[in-house]
Amino acid sequence: MPHLYDKLHQHPEIQITLVEESEGTLIAGDYVGRFAPGDIFILGSNLPHVFKNEAIYYQQPDVAKARAISVFFDAESWGKEFWFLTETQHFKEFIRQAKRGFQVGGSLKEEATPLIRQLLFSKDLKRLIYLLELMELFHLRKAELQFLSMYERNDEMRTEEGERMNNIIHFTLNESGRFISLKEIASVANMTREAFCRYFKERTRKTYVSFLNEIRISNACRLLMDPQQTKASIAYEVGFNNLSHFNRVFKKVMGKTPSEYQMDL
Repeated sequence: MPHLYDKLHQHPEIQITLVEESEGTLIAGDYVGRFAPGDIFILGSNLPHVFKNEAIYYQQPDVAKARAISVFFDAESWGKEFWFLTETQHFKEFIRQAKRGFQVGGSLKEEATPLIRQLLFSKDLKRLIYLLELMELFHLRKAELQFLSMYERNDEMRTEEGERMNNIIHFTLNESGRFISLKEIASVANMTREAFCRYFKERTRKTYVSFLNEIRISNACRLLMDPQQTKASIAYEVGFNNLSHFNRVFKKVMGKTPSEYQMDL
């Protein structure tokens, strides 16, 4: 497709996504971070999420293409008796923790990738066997799974709320490179400034300014891959008005300075 599905949504099924082509920003619960080819994410039941590709995938669809394999399965479809089996007890905890979402890391990512691709081309019982093998692999190597969201969300997002959050997220992703006042973003949500601040904090467990800064830092991580760009030019491009503020926020969000991040690339 020209780009991945870019509307904030949630569903009862657990989703395992292997990104094969394209890059951008993933929002999952209160998590904001980048995705790139080769990344694997596990998104648990009712975890609100959206994969938003970079602008080039919208501006030049004939040049940039997006491709991902997503596996969906409903834990309830196997019946209650399945989860009382001795052999499936460890899966129950994995499925519960997946409500916060995971990013698959380390060598586990390399081992899980062919299994996900086999799921795409297998049929009938073989497909179910591959899925169980994949879940068993995730359980045995859970130390290589990194949580995405800080909290679990069990309730279903209402349509009205989904549309409002969609508008907030898309506006922020598209306009994050400039100054955005709380009054302006509140008008996007069709709320007063005070009501918006309460609403956003209740839904995301963070302030809007923190969310906006995380989007900006996510964009900065992409730009830091180009050694020709200076830190100052990157800071201004992603929306910070001075380099020292950019450095402080980057360290807070990423746990390292921009220079340290570049060294680790």
